[in-house]
Order: sequence, then C-alpha cells, then structure tokens
Amino acid sequence: MTVILFLIILGALVFVHELGHFISAKRAGIRVDEFALGFPPRLLSKRIGETEYVLNLIPFGGYVKIFGEDGANAEQTQNDAEPTQNKDVEKRFTSKSKWVQALVLVSGVLGNIVFAWLLISVSFLSGIPSSIDGRYASEVQNPRLTISTVLPDSPAGKAGLKSGDIVLSLKDGARAFTDVNAESAREFIGASEGVLHIAYTRMGTEYAADIERVRGIVAGRPAIGVSLETIGTVRFGVFRSLYEGVLTTWEVLREVTYGLLGFIKEAVLGQADLGSISGPVGIAGLVGEARVFGFIYLLSFTAFISLNLAVINLLPIPALDGGRLLFLAIEGVIRRPIPVRFTRAVNTAGFFLLIAFMLFITYRDIAKLVSG
Repeated sequence: MTVILFLIILGALVFVHELGHFISAKRAGIRVDEFALGFPPRLLSKRIGETEYVLNLIPFGGYVKIFGEDGANAEQTQNDAEPTQNKDVEKRFTSKSKWVQALVLVSGVLGNIVFAWLLISVSFLSGIPSSIDGRYASEVQNPRLTISTVLPDSPAGKAGLKSGDIVLSLKDGARAFTDVNAESAREFIGASEGVLHIAYTRMGTEYAADIERVRGIVAGRPAIGVSLETIGTVRFGVFRSLYEGVLTTWEVLREVTYGLLGFIKEAVLGQADLGSISGPVGIAGLVGEARVFGFIYLLSFTAFISLNLAVINLLPIPALDGGRLLFLAIEGVIRRPIPVRFTRAVNTAGFFLLIAFMLFITYRDIAKLVSG
C-alpha cells in the first residue's frame, strides 16, 4: 500500500509540474508536441490535436516536449524539410519573447506551489493537526497528549511506541495521570524511577505497555525516550482555509529555501551531511509513516514535498528549470542564442549527473533499511 501511495503522490507532483508548463505554453501560442508522465519505455499514448499524451513505464519523473525548446533557432526551422514545421514557426518556443519563455519555464514551479497551497487549504478545511502552543492556540479543538518523536534505542522505542500515538493515561503504582498537558506529563514521567504503565491508541486501536524509566536520556531526571506535545485540530471555513493556506505555503516555502541554501553553503564548505537527504526509497518510507498518522498528515506531507520540488527545480543546474532560466538570462545579456550543441551537451551531462546522484541516494536509503 505504501508503494502504491508513493507512486500516486509522485505521479500527482509530476503531473501538476508538467501541467504548469503545458498550460502556459498553450496560452502563449506555443506548440506542445508531447505530454508524458514517467520515462520510456512507452506504455500508452494517444494523440489529441497537435499533442501526444504518453504514459511511460518508469514512474520517477515526466516531461513536456515543447516545439523549439531545445534551442534551435528560427532559421534552422525555415530550412527544415517538413512543411508542418515551416507553417508552425510562429508557434515555436524561441520565436516568443524572453519574458514569455521565462514564464513557460517557471510555470512548472508555480504549478507545484499552487498544488501545495490547495492541499494545505483542504487540510485546514478538513481539520489540520495543530499544537496548543502554536499560532492557532485559541482555536484548537479536541486537544490530545500525543507522542511526537521516539528515540529508536530508548525504552519507549523498544516497547513499540511510535510517533503519532495518543497517550490515554500514565500510571506509576498508586499514581495515575490522565491530563493532556505535555509539560505535566513530562514531570510525571520524571518524578521517580521504576516501571511506567502507559495506555495509548494508534489508528483507533488501544494498546498498553510497561516501560522502565532510565537515566541518561534527559539530564537530571529519568525518561523513557519520547517527546510529548498537546495536539488538537484546527478547522476553518472555505475562505479562511484558502487564506491560511497562502500564509502557511509562504512560510514553508521560505523555510525550505533557507534550508536548501544553508545545505548548499555547507556543501561548498565540505560540512554538509548527506544523511539528511532522502531519495525515492526514503521518501516512500516517509509516505508510509504519514499514512499511519492519517489522511490529513499525508496531504500536508505531499504539500511539503511539492514545495521542496519547486525550490529544487529553480536551482541553476543544467536539466532543471533553473538551469534553463540561467541560459535564457545569459542569452538576454549577450543578445544572441547560445549554441544549440553546447546547451544540449550541458543539459545532457546535467541530466545524467542528477540520475547518478539519485541512484547514489537510493542506494544509501536501501543500505540504511537493510542495516535496520
């Protein structure tokens, strides 16, 4: 089920990205020859009008083939033997102004941002989890004591507790704790040593565990290796949800951008931790975790990945939208086209480097899974 969900999410993210390119190209009067999900070999295809719609076998990606986007100039087109290309010279990507070309290139990123905004807005409309200490503290409904993180080798981790579990009660001999206040729960856990009985729910099913509290996890007091938060639900109407969706999308987009720029800076200085990067396998695992938490968590996680893809695609790396925007900016400065052979060679090299990096990250994700 996790793999199917991952492929659905990946397909949706690729679709909205390529749809952004497709719509902006069509609106600008540029011919779109192919709209494809996945990479070849081809599974299904159907031509509608001047565009062929394709479903390929390899699901990690997709593309829109825009007429003339490869950089060939109009003079080459006029010398082509195919009369259709001569007739459609005004529909060529490079026949449009630099501003129109830039808009077409950046529209995929805008598609991912709009998609994330819609998902976040739907989350607010349906009821999004929120801490009582957050921005919406006064509007949180049904607060519950929730485990936010579990240390893998801690007593709680060994007892089977997981992030997202809802604590019903804590018992220590004659004492019992049933409040939802996270700070009071932490004080109760650390009040004495010994066995702690914890009752909790996961996806509507009740469980219980006896956990030995130990020292050394938290300074100065015994602990079981969990982080606790009081989390409830925030739900708004349609217009408020759309508005809060804009604010949240902007905040996440800003944080993702700062985080990526910080990582690039650390990489340049040789201080970057590649362990913080996840490939398709790692992301699929996170999809599985989000599914356990519930549908709204899955929507929020998808929105977060969509915004990450938007920021990454704007990096000035060949084969990404940002790399093509960089070439377009250079052409605007030098006032002549960059040689087609050069752009094709650089984009091809960039593509294979990205594939190699993805394979490396995937190998590392699999190695981490095998090692436990």
